[in-house]
Amino acid sequence: MSVGDKMKHAGEEAVGKVKETTGKVTGNEDLEARGQAEQAKADTKQAGDKIADAARDVVGK
Repeated sequence: MSVGDKMKHAGEEAVGKVKETTGKVTGNEDLEARGQAEQAKADTKQAGDKIADAARDVVGK
């Protein structure tokens, strides 16, 4: 995975956290749920990044 992809995925997670927190503070359950969903999606992408890095390390040895 490129550093740019990793940064993008971390940014997506941060945006999700902001949405979730904003939803909690304002009582907007829909925004809160969307924030949680975005975080879950970003977490999945980040896990994929880690797997790809580990596979690249194994192949490189």
